[in-house]
Amino acid sequence: MLLGIDTSGKTASVALCTEDKVLAQTTVYTSLTHSQVILPICNDVLKNAGVKLDDVDGIAVAMGPGSYTGLRIGISAVKAICFAQDKPCIGISTLEGLANNVSLHKGIVCAVMAARLDLVYCALFESDGRKVNRLTNDEILSLNDLKTKLEQYNGTIAVVGDAADKLEGERFIIAPPHLKLQLATGLCSAAFGKELETPDKLDAAYLQITKAEKDLQEK
Repeated sequence: MLLGIDTSGKTASVALCTEDKVLAQTTVYTSLTHSQVILPICNDVLKNAGVKLDDVDGIAVAMGPGSYTGLRIGISAVKAICFAQDKPCIGISTLEGLANNVSLHKGIVCAVMAARLDLVYCALFESDGRKVNRLTNDEILSLNDLKTKLEQYNGTIAVVGDAADKLEGERFIIAPPHLKLQLATGLCSAAFGKELETPDKLDAAYLQITKAEKDLQEK
């Protein structure tokens, strides 16, 4: 049984899952900082499912790409919990979690998130209708470069993520609103079958430097 936590975007999402069942999930699209809401949501999810933290085998958390601040909040919270409770954890690509939201689609899945300017975070996967397998690494591309990359794939492509609507055309199936953004259930789905690690190995994967770092380099 895994507890999943995603704070990589506008949504704060927590889920409690076994390999074949979602025991509880709460997802909030919030203007509050994730530090204000994520731990109370964790407590509520566990309480509503009638499960104690001691009964959880490990925690899956979004490790990026995504909001720098959001990722740090989620990862720091998971590290603190796992060190205190002596539990293992695993960092899951935000894009892989998103792809698992639409695993019912048989074929290519494109997970795409807005970055800066005309850039997007993206990765491609293939689903058999149940299990999602990675085709490309997470990367940051211009939207035009992503469109060019997608031309080499045949068939209908499912698109998920907050930049999904930027891909238009008959061959693209845009995920519906309840599946388009980050969900902790997608993280848990991606995490099952992977090896859990100690919290000291957990780290963020930003894909690009922060704006402050970029400004400093340009001085």
